[in-house]
Amino acid sequence: MHVHLLSVVLAIGPDPQKLVQSIGLIGLFLVIFAESGILIGFFLPGDSLLFAAGLVTAGLTTSDGTVWTLADGNIAVVAIGCALAAIIGDQVGYAFGNKVGPSLFKRPESKLFKPAYVDKAEAFFEKHGSKSIVLARFVPIVRTFAPIVAGVSKMHYRTFVKFNIIGGIVWGAGLTLLGYWLGNSFPWIGKNIEYAIVLIVVISLAPVAIEFIRHRRNNPKSVGKHARH
Repeated sequence: MHVHLLSVVLAIGPDPQKLVQSIGLIGLFLVIFAESGILIGFFLPGDSLLFAAGLVTAGLTTSDGTVWTLADGNIAVVAIGCALAAIIGDQVGYAFGNKVGPSLFKRPESKLFKPAYVDKAEAFFEKHGSKSIVLARFVPIVRTFAPIVAGVSKMHYRTFVKFNIIGGIVWGAGLTLLGYWLGNSFPWIGKNIEYAIVLIVVISLAPVAIEFIRHRRNNPKSVGKHARH
C-alpha cells in the first residue's frame, strides 16, 4: 500500500466515514485489496469501511451543511469495485502462500506479524474446509491469512477461485450495498455511525456463528476436544 495512504489510515483511526472521505474511491479499493491478501492489511477496518462506503455513497451531510457523496452516488461502481478488490486481494494472498509455502509458518514474530495469526487462520481453515474462504471474510485477521493458508495447503485452485468469488461478492458488495440501503432508508444512521458499526459487526459475524452452531451440533465431540486444547 502507498505510504501516504497508509499514514492516512493510521492517523484517522476508527472513524470510517472520515477515512472514506480522506482516501477516496481508489484509496478505498486499495485498503480492501490490502486487507484481503497482503500481510500488513490485517489491522485495517474492512467491515466498517465497506459499510461506511455505502453510507457515504448514499450521501453524507458534512459539518458545513453540504452533501458529500462517493463516486457521485454511483453505488454500482463502489460495490463492484469493492468486490473486485476483495477477490483480487485473495488471489494475491493465495499466490503468495502457494509460493512461500511452509516457510511462512516459521516466520519470526514482529510488531506487525505474529505466528499466532497464521495458526488462528489455519485452525479456522481446518474446521470449516473450503467454506472458510467465504466465512473468513467476516472475521478480522482471519480474512487476511485465510487465502494465504489456502495457498500453503495447496487447496485446489478452481475450488479456491469459486469460493473466493462468492466471498468477495457477499462481503465486498454485500456490506457496501447494505450501508447504501440503510443510508437512503434511514438518514439518521449517518449521524450515529458508532451504533451502526456495532450493528454491522453483529450482522457480519452471523454467518460464522451459524456455521459454528451447525458444526457443534454435528460434531459435539470434536468441538469439545478443540476446547480442551
